[in-house]
Amino acid sequence: MKSGNNDLLKEFTPEQIKKLDEIIETYKGKSGGLIPVLEQAQEILEYIPISVQKRVAEGLNLPLSRVYGVVTFYSFFTMTPRGKHTIRVCLGTACYVRGGKTIAENIEKLLGIKEGGTTEDRLFSYETVRCLGACGLGPVVVIDDEIHGRMKPAKIEGLLAQYD
Repeated sequence: MKSGNNDLLKEFTPEQIKKLDEIIETYKGKSGGLIPVLEQAQEILEYIPISVQKRVAEGLNLPLSRVYGVVTFYSFFTMTPRGKHTIRVCLGTACYVRGGKTIAENIEKLLGIKEGGTTEDRLFSYETVRCLGACGLGPVVVIDDEIHGRMKPAKIEGLLAQYD
């Protein structure tokens, strides 16, 4: 067994671990294989915790610091579980002055999480952004790829109830 196997078994199924090992084996010894391994690992595991980073580092014969550096550098990778739906609230100037901050606070209160967090049931991940390029529709909330413009704090609860 590879090191860190106990940590992996706590978080992932044996099937997921097997797929991870197959991905690592495909790129073992190949130059430039780290990012494709991490991309595919995140596809099957949904996130890349330290236990997975250790497995990847060992399998590709790389220092853990290099794997960790890539995971933390690229915003595409996440070290924490993500929700089924991602909520983005615009806090750019136009949205902010039209109530974006209040909308963000309502979402945090309703979901019981802070910016960058994920609900316990993993239904929602929540983040703020500086601009979505839809200033005329502000304030704007985007859930997954759906844009909800001219949002009002009173509409947030009903909007979130549409997602399961």
